[in-house]
Amino acid sequence: MATTDLNGNLAGLVTYSDSAIVSRQLIKNASGNVTLFAFDKDENLTEHTSPYEALVNIVEGKMEIKIGGEPYVVDSGMIIKLPANVPHGLVALEKTKMMLIMIKG
Repeated sequence: MATTDLNGNLAGLVTYSDSAIVSRQLIKNASGNVTLFAFDKDENLTEHTSPYEALVNIVEGKMEIKIGGEPYVVDSGMIIKLPANVPHGLVALEKTKMMLIMIKG
C-alpha cells in the first residue's frame, strides 16, 4: 500500500457494510499493526485475549468495550487501552468506526 493511499480523512478509509464488520489494515510490521474497522450497529467481537497491549480509538460512533468483565462505553473521539492477556470484547452500540493500534512487546 502506497503512503499516499492513507492521506485524507481517517473515517473515509473504511466503509460500512450492512450486518458486517469491515476492516482495513493500515500498517503491519514486526513492531505491531494499525487496523481500521467499520462495525454495523450491534456487530461485535466476542471476548478474547491478546498477548499484546493495544489502544482502541473510536473514530465515529459508540461502542461498549468490556475489559476483564468491566463494561466501558467509549464515544467518538475517545481512546481506551486494552491490557495484554486480559479478556476483552466489544459491541457497536451504533454504526461505529474504530482504529486498533497493537504494539508487540
